[in-house]
Amino acid sequence: MARPPRFDTDQLLDAAVRLAASGGPAGVTMSAVAQAVGAPSGSMYHRFPGRTALLAEVWLRTVERFQEGYLAVLTGEADPHRAARAASRYVVAWCRENPDEATLLLYGAADFDRAHWSEEHSRRSDTGNNQVLAALLRLGEALGARDEQARDRVALALVDLPLTVVRRHLRAGTALPPHAEDLTEQCTTALLA
Repeated sequence: MARPPRFDTDQLLDAAVRLAASGGPAGVTMSAVAQAVGAPSGSMYHRFPGRTALLAEVWLRTVERFQEGYLAVLTGEADPHRAARAASRYVVAWCRENPDEATLLLYGAADFDRAHWSEEHSRRSDTGNNQVLAALLRLGEALGARDEQARDRVALALVDLPLTVVRRHLRAGTALPPHAEDLTEQCTTALLA
């Protein structure tokens, strides 16, 4: 009977997230992750064929976890204004609860070697991004956003603004203030009035 693995994929990816949050994507190497969890390097290559696959999985797991909740909030309210306010609050709350992952998301897929990802990794990324964009467009239409400027305002209110509220604190390594969600919701409400 085969012995169960001592280190599972989530443990390795958790370590990779911490390394990316503290040192950027460049800090995520096969040997650094193995060392961080005390695993032999063979454990890394058993799960990831190389560093590019590791980087893709770190990025995708983080983004997919965020997108799952964000999509639920975007589509979970019948009232589009309530959905918009909830979505802007969600971004801040998720970042508060997941500071390492949120710091990682301040980079972009390109920083995690997107140009060299496998077809499967690229497909996963595109699928998630397209789902979020489609939900934002539907919500924008429900809010009356019919032209490019109005759609840009929705994106500003639901994506750019909440990230701006958290970015300064994440980069400085400081806690988000208790009023961050309220401030974000007030700004979103004003932009979409």
